Amino acid sequence: MATSLGSNTYNRQNWEDATKEKYGKECKICARPFTVFRWCPGTRMRFKKTEVCQTCSKMKNVCQTCLLDLEYGLPIQVRDTGLSVKDEVPRSDVNKEYYTQNMEREIANSDGTRPVGQLGKAPSSSDMLLKLARTTPYYKRNRPHICSFWVKGECKRGEECPYRHEKPTDPDDPLADQNIKDRYYGINDPVADKLLKRASTMPRLDPPEDKSITTLYIGGLGDTVTDGDLKSHFYQFGEIRTITIVQRQQCAFIQFATRQSAETAAEKSFNKLIINGRRLTVKWGRSQAARGKEGIKDGVSEMGTRLDPVPGLPGALPPPPALDEEPPANYFNLDPSSSPAVMNIGLPPPPGINPPPPGKIMTY
Repeated sequence: MATSLGSNTYNRQNWEDATKEKYGKECKICARPFTVFRWCPGTRMRFKKTEVCQTCSKMKNVCQTCLLDLEYGLPIQVRDTGLSVKDEVPRSDVNKEYYTQNMEREIANSDGTRPVGQLGKAPSSSDMLLKLARTTPYYKRNRPHICSFWVKGECKRGEECPYRHEKPTDPDDPLADQNIKDRYYGINDPVADKLLKRASTMPRLDPPEDKSITTLYIGGLGDTVTDGDLKSHFYQFGEIRTITIVQRQQCAFIQFATRQSAETAAEKSFNKLIINGRRLTVKWGRSQAARGKEGIKDGVSEMGTRLDPVPGLPGALPPPPALDEEPPANYFNLDPSSSPAVMNIGLPPPPGINPPPPGKIMTY
């Protein structure tokens, strides 16, 4: 939903009142008329509008525009696969109308904080969904469409053209053929197939062989994650000995009391740790021996802090003198094995007063 609204704060606050149209179009899922909202996410972006009604979006807990899950930002097919939920929305018109009426009644009786139907009975989270969750908006989705006249070489607008002047994607690419109904029902979705393949090949965090290591490295903290946030998340895995935050490097080191607690925390948090809207990096810390070898280099400690110089120490020593004198320069490319002829050329006399010509007497 944040991606569809765009990064413009003004539009995010006023889009609802400015572009509201009652019963403007029919829902692309249930074919019933609904209130349509239309807005521009930002400069040189194409206008966006709601595609499905609120009832259809609440039944699947998805955005009305992009049809992505509101909690994880993933396609419905990926979400249902991770939660082991089977689609139960009927396809025929009569059954669809009856099912929609029952869902509206169930939504009206609920508090609106949890989804309804099979999705409401599913488990709250999944390891695969936490690893694939999208926490940052993808604003490239709001770019205008490609100019068909430019592709044919006939566009005469130049820079004033509101459409993109780019080469289109390969028509054989599966991502080039997407259907909104397939996205909603969670079938034949190429984006979902790509994400599911990525989930099957995701890396794992293996524990180190040194059993004395009980420290985890947490990276990408930013300015919003504090030691209290880290403690409230990691205390469930076991007793925490120390939490050290390096604000300059935006990272932290969490040391557990036991190795079993550290392994449990690494297994439950690797590639799925999100605190205050930020996806954090989880790695194992290094052993004491490795830190002793690589502890300090060029005045910088392993924590990333620069150390102050110790006063009173001597400066850098000059290089030792060469043992052998350097050979003279060979300007004429002569053979060094042959003995060159040595010419004794006397120095010219120092400049002085020219002697008087003969017969001339100088008086001073």
